[in-house]
This record gives sequence, C-alpha cells and structure tokens, in this order.
Amino acid sequence: MLYLGLILVYTTALVCILQVLQHYRTAQSAIGWIIALLTLPYLALPLYLVFGRNRFEGYARARRKDDRKLDNLAFQLDQLIAPHRPLYQQPDSSKEVFETLARLPFTEHNRCTLLVNGNATIESMFNSILNAERYILTEFYIVRDDELGLQFKTLLMKKARSGVIVFFLYDDVGCAGLSSEYLRDLQEAGILVHPFGTLRSYLKRLQLNFRNHRKIVVTDGETGYVGGINIGDEYLDRTTRYAPWRDTHLKIEGPAVMGLQLSFLEDWHWATGYIPELPKPNLAPKYDEDQKALILATGPADELNYCELFFLQCINQAKSRLWIATPYFVPDIQIMSALQLASLRGVDVRILIPRKPDHKFIYYATYSYLAQADTAGIKIYRYEKGFMHQKVLLVDDTHGVVGTANLDNRSMKLNFEVSAIVHDKSFVAELTQVLVRDFSASNTLPASQYELRSLPFKLLCRAARLLAPIL
Repeated sequence: MLYLGLILVYTTALVCILQVLQHYRTAQSAIGWIIALLTLPYLALPLYLVFGRNRFEGYARARRKDDRKLDNLAFQLDQLIAPHRPLYQQPDSSKEVFETLARLPFTEHNRCTLLVNGNATIESMFNSILNAERYILTEFYIVRDDELGLQFKTLLMKKARSGVIVFFLYDDVGCAGLSSEYLRDLQEAGILVHPFGTLRSYLKRLQLNFRNHRKIVVTDGETGYVGGINIGDEYLDRTTRYAPWRDTHLKIEGPAVMGLQLSFLEDWHWATGYIPELPKPNLAPKYDEDQKALILATGPADELNYCELFFLQCINQAKSRLWIATPYFVPDIQIMSALQLASLRGVDVRILIPRKPDHKFIYYATYSYLAQADTAGIKIYRYEKGFMHQKVLLVDDTHGVVGTANLDNRSMKLNFEVSAIVHDKSFVAELTQVLVRDFSASNTLPASQYELRSLPFKLLCRAARLLAPIL
C-alpha cells in the first residue's frame, strides 16, 4: 500500500512538472516548483494545485464559448462611445498601445474627480447610488458585515425595493467573512447577488489563486467608481489597527464609464453564465470638463500579461517623472529593470509605500529591493501617517492612473484588476498635488535601512522575496 502511494504521489508530481514546463512564465518560478515537486512532493503537490497555476482557464473558456454574445456586447458599447472618440492632430503611439491593451478606445467628454480617502469616496459613491434611477452595478473584492457594510446593504435594498435593478458581485475569498444572512437579506430585497467564484468552485477548479480584486460601482451607465477602497469600516478609520487609512478613488462621469460596465458584465457573465440586458445610458456631453479617459481591465485569462505590459509601457515612456504609489512593492525582474533604466536615463522615479504593513511577508520582501533601487537612483518613500493603500501612477505631465493594481506579481499575473487612465493636464496637476502631500508625509528609505540590519533580518527579507510569485 505504501509503495502504491509513493507511485501515485510521484506520478502526480510528474504530471504537474509537465504542466509547469508547458505553461511557466518565469524560469525562476518554474525551477522552484520543479525542485519542490521532486524533493518534497507531499508538501509541494497541494501547494502547487492551489497556488501554482497561472492562467484562469475557466474564464477564458467562458469567453470562447460565448464569443458571439461578448462580441455583440462589445459592438454595442463601441457604437455608444463612437461619437466620443477624440480626434488627435498627430499619431500618439503611447495612447495606441494603451488602447490595444484595453481593447477599447480613449473617450472624451468625461469628468474625472479624484476622491481622497474613505469619507469622500463613500459619501460620493453612496450619493450616486441613492440618485440612481434605472440600474446599479456593484463589484467588490471585500465587503464586510460591519457598520459600513450594513449601511451599504441598507442603501442597496432601499434602491432595489424602489424598482431600480441592483447587481451585487463579490469575490468569495475576499468576502469569506461575509455572513449568509447578509447575502440572504440582499436577495430577499430583489437584488441580483452572485460570487465571482464560490470557495467550492475555486477548490473544485484548484484556482484559489485567482481573485477578483476589482472595485467597481456603476449607476445608470453614466457614473462610475474605481480605485482602492472596498466596503469596510477600516476605510473610514472606524477601526484603530491601520488608522488613519490613506487611499484614493476615482469618480468618472461620461462615456468612459462604459469601460467599467463592460468589465462588470464580463465578470458577471463568467460567474452566472448570462449577460443581463441593461437600459441604454445617456452619454450626451453634459460637463464643462472634457477629459480623455480609458478603462483597462486585466486578469489571468488575458492572452498576454496585459497588466505587466501596461506598467512596462508607462515606465518605458516616462521622460521626466514616474511616481508610483502602491501598498505592495514586490516587482519582478522585468519591472525592476525597467524602473532602474528609467532612473538611469534621468527620470525622477519615486515609489511610495506604507510604513505600517498589513502583510508582513510583503513588508520584509520590499526591504530586499532597497539596494537595487538605491544603486540606480530610485527613491523609495515610506508613508508615515498610517496605512497607505492607494494604487496610483503618474507619468510626466501627460497622464495619471487610479485603479486596483499593485506593483506585485499577484496583480501582474494572478488577480483580476481594473485601472482608469486619464489623459488631462488639469487632472495630472491635481493628482500631482495629492502625491506631493503624501511625499511630504513620508521619509526616504535608503539601502542602508537594509544593509545595516542584522543578518537574521536580511535572511528573513531574502526568504520572503523567494515567495514573491505568490505574495
């Protein structure tokens, strides 16, 4: 019996090794998995089956199965936003790359409003939900059954009972603590509720690694929200562990909202198997502002690593300034090399990270990059006033980005993410002021902060970095 067990374990390990050789994206991760599967198969097999896969095949298959439906949805969206495509006086290769990655065009006639921290975001978001007349789309990685979560539930139930169509899509890993009573109350009020993938389905497909990290709210197809803020008391400083919580969200009004709506509908289609029919939104220009914006949705079902390609494009095109705010700085070799090269060619490269971590392994892994950053002239700043969770990027004076993607392997290759790219000088100027205030509340983190530490600390940092592919 023991002999048969050994044969089964090593045969399964061999099958996994063959899968690694067929689908690996980095040589480092492939070598690590192969060595582990050969030497410690009892330990490595369950870890690989849960964390080792790097492509969300189920989502991709669902897209292929209903290509006609999704193509028709994309065509309808294209017809809606066609009158809002900007006419550029001369070709702009950087915008063309962004549009290729997003599979959507930039649109004009948008108004993009920066929302700094939780109170401003929740107030604006709740007001938009309250004023919705036809439909509300909500999608979050985390929804908590706490004070803010109950306020959110009450508001959605009120709108559903008034006749507004309400959708509630949530990630079952991020919302693992959400009670069944909470979900039942939403459903009994007439809200369409569904997890992006139940824990059972994740385990059935052995795809626990793939999480829907998006935070999207769309009301009537005319107003949308995207950024770093979920639904939980910590985002309003109602809990003391991470307070004050520093975050950034974005309110979009105009045709670019259709990009958020398309992302939501594709996710809903994966989760439920159908695409809901929604009323046609009114996208007629109605604002004094005329900002150009584009929504970029990325994930492990993409044919290419669109999220990483997006970051690489931003880094490579920067001429004078590249400012990135991220709570998790665990770049792979391609991103780190691009950052170093940008700094060496004279770009002001700044990375803003939190002093107070919410994930210890990531905190230690980040320290292992200090020497590489310092040698190339990259400035790493540590935000001192609480926990910084924003995901913001600023390139030169041309465009700013607010979204859900972090500068780590999970966002680049494993999570479903969404970002808004805004090409507008006034928006960039406002975002610059926000980041300048954040940098003034931060201290630089030179290489000496790592090099002068104890050997056990350094070993811990290096060991944590080895786990970067799954952090």
